[in-house]
Amino acid sequence: MIRFDCDYLEGAHPSILQRLQETNLDQTLGYGTDPYCAAAADKIRAACGLPGAGVHFMVGGTQTNTTVIYSLLRPWEGVFSVDTGHINCHESGAIEGTGHKVLAIPGENGKLTARRLEEAYRVWDDDTFHEHIVKPGMVYLSQPTETGSLYHRAELEAIYAVCQKYHLPLYIDGARLAYALAAEDNDLTLPELAHLCDVFYIGGTKVGALFGEALVIPEPALIPDIRPLIKQRGGLLAKGRLLGIQFDTLFTDDLYFKIARNAIDKAFQIRDIFVSNGYPLLFDSPTNQQYPIIPDDELAILGKEFGYEYWTRVDATHSGVRFCGSWATTQENVDALRAAVNALKK
Repeated sequence: MIRFDCDYLEGAHPSILQRLQETNLDQTLGYGTDPYCAAAADKIRAACGLPGAGVHFMVGGTQTNTTVIYSLLRPWEGVFSVDTGHINCHESGAIEGTGHKVLAIPGENGKLTARRLEEAYRVWDDDTFHEHIVKPGMVYLSQPTETGSLYHRAELEAIYAVCQKYHLPLYIDGARLAYALAAEDNDLTLPELAHLCDVFYIGGTKVGALFGEALVIPEPALIPDIRPLIKQRGGLLAKGRLLGIQFDTLFTDDLYFKIARNAIDKAFQIRDIFVSNGYPLLFDSPTNQQYPIIPDDELAILGKEFGYEYWTRVDATHSGVRFCGSWATTQENVDALRAAVNALKK
């Protein structure tokens, strides 16, 4: 079975495994207080153009999302998200599990817009009895989105302006951030994105690490007691140096950005395989996630050899599915998919 279900199917980049082996018997203090975490944090600050930022390494995306959102909201507040946002659709109610409501806003191409964000806030603010309604307390979005689309600079600037107008911290989920930065259609650099939000994280799990995310808080005073909050939410790793070593490796010689290009290249080859054979796309994604619409009978044949993620029912006989490219996707596997799809059309 050749799998294209997601972008975390493989283990870790060989350079990370080598560093872990080389440092295996080093003795360090725990919980991210080791020199490897310190070195990685410095490299991330430099890459983001944020010399005073707080950088904290966490075990996974859900732990990061719940920790940040829980820490920024008061008990009566909720978080704005586009209706297709990850925290609204794919985290098993993790945010609701913290006692906070996800306030979903209809999106455009999977994206939150400044206009709809402001309209949603005004609906709450204009209500005479709004003290009886969950108060919007912050804004969540991901770059790229759950449907593979990108926020461009002008869009993010407009959203952040609304956030600042209404004193709503903006939090960006960067689980696939490297793939957004590597996309040809992208017009945002990492430092630019870092200055257009209040908190964000740099994903490792989906971009070459065994596991782990790097939480970046440009102004650390925004969440002054973040470390005990991380521990309360199950995100603090005792052997924290395992995260530091991985991110120190990823941010040495631009490895993080270099390996992301493979995902984009392979994803667009996958896109071409389906489009050139007449399959329409559910979403026009410029990143590593591609969404062909495939007849169910043909999907059943492909599913015997290839893994994909089911996305949605399109009609009685067609499904929208997701195929992902990753940092580790091989040309051999893409060529095998091409041959199989071509064979379906003979």
